[in-house]
Amino acid sequence: MKLKENCAYALVCPTSMGVRITPADRQPVHVSRNYMMQATSAESNVLNISSSLGLRTKALTTFVKGSPIADFIKAELRSRNIDYEGPEVEQGGPWGYRHQFNIADSGFGMRGPRVQNDRAGEVGRTLNVKDFDLDRIFNREGVQILHLSGLIGALSPDTSRFCLELARAAKKSGTLISFDLNYRASFWEGREDELRTVFSEIASVSDILIGNEEDFQLALGIRGPEAGGKDIAAKIDGFKGMIREVKAAYPNAQVFATTLRQVYSANTHMWGAIMLAGDEWYIEEPREIPVLDRIGGGDGYVGGMLYGILREWEPSKWIQFGWATGALATTMLADYGTPADEEQVWSIYAGNARVKR
Repeated sequence: MKLKENCAYALVCPTSMGVRITPADRQPVHVSRNYMMQATSAESNVLNISSSLGLRTKALTTFVKGSPIADFIKAELRSRNIDYEGPEVEQGGPWGYRHQFNIADSGFGMRGPRVQNDRAGEVGRTLNVKDFDLDRIFNREGVQILHLSGLIGALSPDTSRFCLELARAAKKSGTLISFDLNYRASFWEGREDELRTVFSEIASVSDILIGNEEDFQLALGIRGPEAGGKDIAAKIDGFKGMIREVKAAYPNAQVFATTLRQVYSANTHMWGAIMLAGDEWYIEEPREIPVLDRIGGGDGYVGGMLYGILREWEPSKWIQFGWATGALATTMLADYGTPADEEQVWSIYAGNARVKR
C-alpha cells in the first residue's frame, strides 16, 4: 500500500471520548468502593500504540464546555501524546450533554468481566462535519491513515454523516482508510437500512477492513464462517472463506483482518489473528496469554497492525506486531496498550518475559 508523503499526521480518527472507572483489586462493581478513572474510547486506544512509539496522531472529537471531565480527558490525551481538536458544546443544564461513563470490572477466574455503558446525553453524538475543516486536515496538513470505527459510525445520524464525509475526503486526498466495523446491535436498532448504506459506502472506499464474524455478517451482510465448535483454531478455514467473500464484495480493500479469541477464564485466553494482505494469508495460530484486563485487546491489535503499515514493514510483521500489542493491552489496568518501545513488543511476540536490566 502506498502511504501519502509529507503528512503532519500518521494516524487520525474521529471518536467520542469518555471516562472509564474500574474497581480496585479486580472486584465486581456491586461491592466496590474504590475505583481507578481513565479517559477512554476504542478509537483513542488504537491511536495509543502509534503515539507511544513516536508517531503523530490526532483524535477528532467534541467536548462539554467548562466540564472538569473534559479537562481530565484533554490532560490524559496530552499525556499520551495524542493531539485533539473539536468544538466545545454548552452543557445545556443538568440534563444536557456530558461525556459518557464506562463502568467495567476486570473479572477474575471463572467470574467474567462485566461492562456497563452509561451514554445518556453523550456529547460525542453531536460530532458534525460542519465543525471540522476537512480540506485543512487532509490536504494542507495531511494524514497517512484515517481510522474509522463502526461505534462512531452508528452513534447518531450526525456521526454517521461525519464518518461518511471523512471517508470521502480521505479518499479524494489519497489518505489510506482503515475501517473497523465494530457492530453493536443496540446502536443499529431502528436504523438498519440507513446504517447498512453508510457502512457499505465506507467499506467500498476503505483500504483496510477489520471485523469479526458478527461484524461482517450484520454490518455488511456477508455470510459468516461455517466452521463451528469451541476450538477457535478449527474456525480458521471458515474465517478465510468469510474474508474471501468480503474481498469479492469490496475489492478496493487491500487488507482484511480479524482477531481470534477463546476464553478459558477471565485470566487465561487463547489469542490469535488472521490477515489477508493482497492475495497472501498471514495466520497467528492462537496462543495462550495471561490476562489482567481483557478490555482493549482488540483495539491494541488494530493499533499495532496499523503501526506496522505506517512503518512500511513487510506484511508478516503487521500481524505479528498487532498480535503482540493486543496481548500487551491485556496486561494493563487501562484499556489501552502503552508500549515502552518496539523491543518490548517484539519480546512479547517471542514469548520472552525475562527481566531487562
